[in-house]
Amino acid sequence: MNARAIYDVPAPAKLNLFLHVVGRRADGYHRLESAFMLIDWCDTLHFELRTDGRIQRHDLGPKLPENDLCIQAARLIQTVSSSPLGVDIHLEKRIPSQAGMGGGSSDAASTLLALNRLWGLGMRSDQLLTLGLQLGADVPFFLFGKNAWVTGIGEQLEAIELPRGQFLVVKPAQGLPTARIFSDPGLRRDSPPAIIFDFVENPFNYGRNDLQDVALKHCPELGTALNWLAKAGLQGRMTGSGSALFAPVPEGWQKDIPKCPFVHRFCENMPSHPLMGWSG
Repeated sequence: MNARAIYDVPAPAKLNLFLHVVGRRADGYHRLESAFMLIDWCDTLHFELRTDGRIQRHDLGPKLPENDLCIQAARLIQTVSSSPLGVDIHLEKRIPSQAGMGGGSSDAASTLLALNRLWGLGMRSDQLLTLGLQLGADVPFFLFGKNAWVTGIGEQLEAIELPRGQFLVVKPAQGLPTARIFSDPGLRRDSPPAIIFDFVENPFNYGRNDLQDVALKHCPELGTALNWLAKAGLQGRMTGSGSALFAPVPEGWQKDIPKCPFVHRFCENMPSHPLMGWSG
């Protein structure tokens, strides 16, 4: 028997500990190398079963785009499975948008996992990963469920173990659309391959984000936020292709920081996704 509802489903954000652009494919997609890390800054979703086949989202916060990745994920799994069931999705959005933290992708992944249960579909992990890649390059990571060494366009994942850490995440008001950054002619696209053994020696300070110099041109607030972090004694770095920055926080670091003009949050990393094991 199907459940009638599944409440309090988390959708965690991620940080790119580094991001190197190592080339570009013939189809225009960029070849990347990165390390994705889950953090405890989460959206929360609630799912209530409908028997009329309708899919509706109810925003418990700021109004979201009508056809966001959460809705796209629900419609995709409904179509592929030929399920006659529907759902009311109540979404508490906390992860900032256009931040490079994967919030929309994480919502989509949690939606696939929850509807697989709510509708009793019994889809396997590999089937859900295939659906996730159709929605976006970051979605498979959240379905994969572990911190990962990432290659390809973001879909090739190898599990990695990371030490526990704390991070200060800062998000300027201005967002950064991914397409604007990757289409910039000044973007470096020829970084040498990353070396995982060097990364393991110093995972929170390895490499760089190749998108950061280009992003600073499009979002001056990034420079202001980087300077603010530096004055607080922290070394900031952009995550992903959005406007959020993060800085590792040393153990015992004083949290009485100067007044921050940006959205900010202290986060801890997570060893695995809280929905790990929800698929077959």
